[in-house]
Amino acid sequence: MAGSPTCLTLIYILWQLTGSAVSGPVKELVGSVGGAVTFPLKPKVKQVDSIVWTFNTTSLVTIQPEGGTIIVTQNRNKERVDFPDGGYSLKLSKLKKNDSGIYNVGIYSSSLQHPSTQKYVLRVYEHLSKPKVTMGLQSNKNGTCVTNLTCCMEHGEEDVIYTWKALGQAANESHNGSILPISWRWGESDMTFICVARNPVSSNFSSPILARKLCEGAADDPDSSMILLCLLLVPLLLSLFVLGLFLWFLKREKQEESIEEKKRADICRETPNICPHSGENTEYDTIPHTNRTILKEDPANTVYSTVEIPKKMENPHSLLTMPDTPRLFAYENVI
Repeated sequence: MAGSPTCLTLIYILWQLTGSAVSGPVKELVGSVGGAVTFPLKPKVKQVDSIVWTFNTTSLVTIQPEGGTIIVTQNRNKERVDFPDGGYSLKLSKLKKNDSGIYNVGIYSSSLQHPSTQKYVLRVYEHLSKPKVTMGLQSNKNGTCVTNLTCCMEHGEEDVIYTWKALGQAANESHNGSILPISWRWGESDMTFICVARNPVSSNFSSPILARKLCEGAADDPDSSMILLCLLLVPLLLSLFVLGLFLWFLKREKQEESIEEKKRADICRETPNICPHSGENTEYDTIPHTNRTILKEDPANTVYSTVEIPKKMENPHSLLTMPDTPRLFAYENVI
């Protein structure tokens, strides 16, 4: 049948091979895996008999506007093919990496001597994962670290552009390309390096890389090691000096207190009455009564007196001041 889709496809292929078809400029499209892309198409003729879409050399879809017929050649593409808003532009969904290639469309009309064609080139890209950074040979001389950082995609994605960001200097710097040369001196302000990978549909960043951590070997240089050692020893020695001075003053104060205590003890031994707290007890001497001769009693001429003796002596020292008189009796002679 002259108007069958198979016949139209064969005719279109023959015209493509002979180069007799009228075609517009090639249109390039990009899509991402799992996404969708639309091939724009606006026929320049009002009367369209049929439209045939092909992928490389394989028929993809045939449209017959008069009967409203849409024929999808392969069953696996039926759910992926659509024509938005009832037009002729082809929308392809659920893109796969192998959908990349050349797409052609042929417009057939009775008003045209030759079919009008349009060519498309589709590139399908994957979303980029985190780029990987590797370090090249490192040179450490006079405290300066010199090396190279290389940024790459682990799975070798296509059309990837690499850019390096250097953060931490007075003005942030950018470097194009996958390789970044580094020269960093120990003691300078730390820097951070980040690799940015981009493709037409996505971008991603590497983990930050610190220059100080990257160039730890630069500290092994003798000059830089000596400087670092001095920086660490100065506060340590100062702290030890202050601590020793404090202990010396503390020891001297204790020695002075010991000398003062010894002096007080010597004074107390030499003059015990000055130190009532020395623990010595007061001793009392007993004064014996003086033996006196008692006169012979004369009853006729004797007057008797009664003397009361106190039961308790309040002051033992009063014995020293008592007159030397008889304790029991006093006698008077009466003439």
